[in-house]
Amino acid sequence: MSIVAIVGRPNVGKSTFFNRLIQRREAIVDSVSGVTRDRHYGKSEWTGREFSLIDTGGYVKGSDDIFEGEIRKQVQLAIDEADALIFVVDVVDGITPMDEEVAKILRKVTKPILLAVNKVDNAMRQDDALEFYNLGLGDYYPISSINGGGTGELLDALVKVLPKEVKDDIEEEEEVEELPRFAIVGRPNAGKSSFINALIGEDRNIVTNIAGTTRDSIDTKYNRFGFEFNLVDTAGIRKKSKVKEDLEFYSVMRAVRAIEHCDVAIVVVDATRGFESQDQNIFWLAEKNRKGIVVLINKWDLIEDKETNTMKKYEAMVRKEIEPFTDVPIIFISALTKQRIYKAIETAVEVHKNRRNRIPTSKLNETMLEIIDQNPPPATKGKYIKIKFCTQLPTRTPQFAFFANLPQYVRDPYKRFLENKLREEFDFTGVPISLYMRKK
Repeated sequence: MSIVAIVGRPNVGKSTFFNRLIQRREAIVDSVSGVTRDRHYGKSEWTGREFSLIDTGGYVKGSDDIFEGEIRKQVQLAIDEADALIFVVDVVDGITPMDEEVAKILRKVTKPILLAVNKVDNAMRQDDALEFYNLGLGDYYPISSINGGGTGELLDALVKVLPKEVKDDIEEEEEVEELPRFAIVGRPNAGKSSFINALIGEDRNIVTNIAGTTRDSIDTKYNRFGFEFNLVDTAGIRKKSKVKEDLEFYSVMRAVRAIEHCDVAIVVVDATRGFESQDQNIFWLAEKNRKGIVVLINKWDLIEDKETNTMKKYEAMVRKEIEPFTDVPIIFISALTKQRIYKAIETAVEVHKNRRNRIPTSKLNETMLEIIDQNPPPATKGKYIKIKFCTQLPTRTPQFAFFANLPQYVRDPYKRFLENKLREEFDFTGVPISLYMRKK
């Protein structure tokens, strides 16, 4: 899936534009952040073409005098990672020195760049927008993030310049031959590379206590104890001059890429820091992409004064943060002492099997229709809902269709009830499930 980054100086309306795109009616699938104040990543769709959207806004920290350097750095990161960039400017302020600075960087780039002139919400401002031709980036798109004016034209242009997608409908035989991909994801310095080194028994990846030592995704083929798969460490060697980069932004970019191309996301959490908002971001990113998920609480050996219930309390805290999708394995490990690292891999292999789990239609109906008979959906507006048949759809991830006389009246709580029953009866631990109500 292509990645589109929104760049520009602060206060031009990047986040408003981003929020508009991720809340669009048919256009957007969902925002993936899981934490309201942190919404920097969304999955979006326009005219049938899906893409990941990243808002670089909100990452600039510090006083005005260092803004310029920070923005330059972010734009550079976005250029490295994204397939296309949307450069947002503000028609009310006109061209500012910081806009010129960003434009200077973008003019040297070979990737597609779309210039969005924001806050154009009346005819007079249409004329004011003409000055942005002076940035030397060609045509611009007048938009209004607040009311959505002009965003359709911008998105039409965007989907035309995105790289062609490799189709997902691979033959079943080919799919079997392909090794499963397990992505090791997590915030900087959680111990991702140490975990891989401990598994393969050699220092394949460079490990330092500087957050973000790993820079490029590294694939490692793992073939031991009867398991065979590709391990992807989200991350390579980091230039010292760049150690001060905004790591949170960088790790989100990396996680997006790795998660979208994996089968199971192994989310590594630093036990000494707790389950922070960035860990939640990465977890929800994997959930929204319908990937298998295993949560590893690393550095458990560093937790002092452990009591009998310490682990249970910690696990309960993590499950509270990931509600409602709590049917996820949580394993406490130490990459340093190799405590439970093989259990972590066994669990990831299990989750991968669960993700490919296919329930025969006869068995599914036999089990689920009996449960539905005992607990039918509540009547709505005096109308009784009857579910007569269900089947698993032939998709890569577990998706189920339930056929009813009035599918539009089946509410979310009842869908959650059905999902919980599916999880109880059939093993889908660690795997997101999708349920669809169809007209019988």
